[in-house]
Amino acid sequence: MPPSPKRPRAAAAAACPAMLLLLLCLGWARGHSRGAAGLPPNATTPISIMGLMPLSQSEEDQKSKIGRGVLPAVQLAMDQIRNESLLNPYSLDLRLYDTECDNAKGLKAFYDAIKYGPNHLMVFGGVCATVTSIIAEALKGWNLVQLSFAATTPELADKKKYPYFFRTVPSDNAVNPAILKLLKYYQWKRVGTLTQDVQRFSEVRNDLTGVLYGEDIEISDTESFSNDPCTNVKKLKGNDVRIILGQFDEQMAAKVFCCAYDEEMYGSKYQWIIPGWYESSWWESWINSSQCLRKNLLTAMEGYIGVDFEPLSSKVIKTISGRTPQQYEKEYNDKRGDGQSSKFHGYAYDGIWVIAKTLQRAMKYLNTTNKHQKIEDFNYTNHKLGKIFLDAMNETNFFGVTGQVVFRNGERMGTIKFTQFQDRKEVKVGEYNAVADTLEIINNTIRFQGLEPPKDKTIIQEQLRKISLPLYSILSALTILGMIMASAFLFFNIKNRNQKLIKMSSPYMNNLIILGGMLSYASIFLFGLDGSFVSEKTFETLCTVRTWILTVGYTTAFGAMFAKTWRVHAIFKNVKMKKKIIKDQKLMVIVGGMLLIDLCILICWQVVDPLRRTVEKYNMEPDPAGRDISIRPILEHCENTHMTIWLGIVYAYKGLLMLFGCFLAWETRNVSIPALNDSKYIGMSVYNVGIMCIIGAAVSFLTRDQPNVQFCIVALVIIFCSTITLCLVFVPKLITLRTNPDAATQNRRFQFTQNQKKEDSKTSTSVTSVNQASTSRLEGLQSENHRLRMKITELDKDLEEVTMQLQDTPEKTTYIKQNHYQDLNDILSIRNFTDSKDGEKAVLKNHLDQNPQTQWSTTEPSRTSKDPIEDINSPEHIQRRLSLQLPILHHAYLPSIGGVDASCASPCVSPSASPRHRHVPPSFRVMVSGL
Repeated sequence: MPPSPKRPRAAAAAACPAMLLLLLCLGWARGHSRGAAGLPPNATTPISIMGLMPLSQSEEDQKSKIGRGVLPAVQLAMDQIRNESLLNPYSLDLRLYDTECDNAKGLKAFYDAIKYGPNHLMVFGGVCATVTSIIAEALKGWNLVQLSFAATTPELADKKKYPYFFRTVPSDNAVNPAILKLLKYYQWKRVGTLTQDVQRFSEVRNDLTGVLYGEDIEISDTESFSNDPCTNVKKLKGNDVRIILGQFDEQMAAKVFCCAYDEEMYGSKYQWIIPGWYESSWWESWINSSQCLRKNLLTAMEGYIGVDFEPLSSKVIKTISGRTPQQYEKEYNDKRGDGQSSKFHGYAYDGIWVIAKTLQRAMKYLNTTNKHQKIEDFNYTNHKLGKIFLDAMNETNFFGVTGQVVFRNGERMGTIKFTQFQDRKEVKVGEYNAVADTLEIINNTIRFQGLEPPKDKTIIQEQLRKISLPLYSILSALTILGMIMASAFLFFNIKNRNQKLIKMSSPYMNNLIILGGMLSYASIFLFGLDGSFVSEKTFETLCTVRTWILTVGYTTAFGAMFAKTWRVHAIFKNVKMKKKIIKDQKLMVIVGGMLLIDLCILICWQVVDPLRRTVEKYNMEPDPAGRDISIRPILEHCENTHMTIWLGIVYAYKGLLMLFGCFLAWETRNVSIPALNDSKYIGMSVYNVGIMCIIGAAVSFLTRDQPNVQFCIVALVIIFCSTITLCLVFVPKLITLRTNPDAATQNRRFQFTQNQKKEDSKTSTSVTSVNQASTSRLEGLQSENHRLRMKITELDKDLEEVTMQLQDTPEKTTYIKQNHYQDLNDILSIRNFTDSKDGEKAVLKNHLDQNPQTQWSTTEPSRTSKDPIEDINSPEHIQRRLSLQLPILHHAYLPSIGGVDASCASPCVSPSASPRHRHVPPSFRVMVSGL
């Protein structure tokens, strides 16, 4: 039990805690009472209240300024309570004791008040944290309830250790719910803390961690420092902390902002939230210790938000005293005059009213429960009255000059204000009501240095690198034009498929070239569709579709050109001189085999390791629009697990095929015959496709991170290859048919065999038996052939003239014999009918019809001795020789112009043919069948 004030000193010391006992052993001293403040002259029963606070006159002692600054407010409250007779027949008697903010002196003042002073019902005061905590811990032993108006240390919130302690001022921890509300208001979900290594600040930081826990707000970094905060500020920047919650005093605040300036952690991207209880113009006192320029310090400080309790309520509402906070403030200023002011004066004023209302409730309680006991009966051993005072204090609830006065576990549920440093001064921008748990931001007062509040972290906005719509539109338009052109070529090829010029160039293979080109064109539309046009699922499907279409289209077009090139090579590089017929059906088989290989590869690819949509992320880039975000480009790809292996297989197969095709085209580069009217153009197309595919594959691989460039290159390569190939194959045919429709009938070679009808029915386009060395000599023979044809045309006219003459009168016979016999012999020796198959058949048929008895012999028919001797110069004899020998001479001449072999055992070849016709070197013998 605590000792009574009348007990000996030893007894009182024995009841003290160990620390108090040590201090008390230093000697007792009478408390320096300042006298009873505001003692009412008509009061019959004064109620003593112990006032503990620093009251020294030292100008350097900031805590003493607090005590001196609240005295006018205390006097105002006691005068108003006395005038209203709130405690009638009692009056408050506040006795002040100077603690000097010293633990020993504070304890001495407390015990002197107990020993030498009157019986105090309550303790009012407590400014310095250490003195207050020591006294508050011992209050339970004396059943005394303490009410502080300035002790904000969070340590005093421990009700197990300080059950009889109350305060009208919110604790330092009271700002944490307000900070939470502010973070939620601006949707800041990621913060960092920077704390000075002092217990007061560490406790606030620890409580803040508990408040933010479970509120979906991440404390990404927690830094603490003792003297130099620059290293910790740099770490915060390295962890991309944008919202910094600081807990440090004024001196360290100056250093922190200097470090922030050096690290460029200020401006529109950062927000500092620090304590708001610093003195006005606090930076002026510490700018020299911060080791940075004043201008730089103010630049870094611009925009910081301070959080502190509200000294006076801003609401224009009458308080418990009947005055508004604004009216009270005026009275306070008038009362203090030129004296010291303190921001705690409103809390001291409300504190006196809390004590008065508590005693009033206790009086009412005693009047209703025990009329024989009065509040003046309280002593330090009276647990019952002490408990009544404690319960009455917890029931406090009224509107004071500092706002709603309510206690929750002894802690004041007050109002927290937010201020912002703007243009070298602090401006109030909002307040938080702890009772209602509401945040109010004053309109148009808070200013951020950017267009919007800072982000709580570097906002990484993933931006798809997509294909430009104008580029896609342009290339699509070119592709459509190409497909229209291909469709026109297909219509032309089908319509004129029976034309000899088209038939000689294998129309079915040409159709395959067109089909492959159109498939290649169609793949361009699919390559241009990315995530900006289609969904992720559709894009994944397109990965497979476009691969199949391009592969099949390439194989169809290039395979057809490859097959035609191979046929030319197989014929003209045939060194064995054997007759070789290569029909279109065989070429179709070659193309089909290539497609079969493609299908096997693609099916295995799709079944074993199908293509999937993957996203490649690149390094962050600043926002071009200047927003507080960073752009992380992403790019969609079609890939799978073993992409390299599958591409290697496809490239190897296509590459070998393309190299072989280029080789065949090179080998047949000098072949140029009218019968194969597009062989050289096909070779040029093979070169075109091969070179462009190599260039396109290489460049597209190097530009895979630039979708617009890659798509443009791939599309242009496909368009260029397909268009050039189709034009090389079909444009010459279009020009030829338009300018010279009968071109297909020129320079054709035929082979006559014993079965002429069988040979006439053949329509094969194959060329047989060409000697490797005949190429250059063949061109000379063609020139000679043309010259002879012109001469034949002239002789045809002479023949017609002779024939007309033969049909004239007999008197002209002598003239004919004398003047035209030599001409007839010349005609019979070099006559060569037109090389069209229909012309040859007509001549032979006409001869057989007119001379059914004719025997195909190299000599004239045998005569007996009975046959009359005919005149060889008679018209009848000449007509018979013309009908018999002209076809024979024609076929004897054919080998020299590329016709049938002179050595063949044909009945139409005469052994008496001239040596020029008979002895033709084998190197110049060409047989053409059905071209």
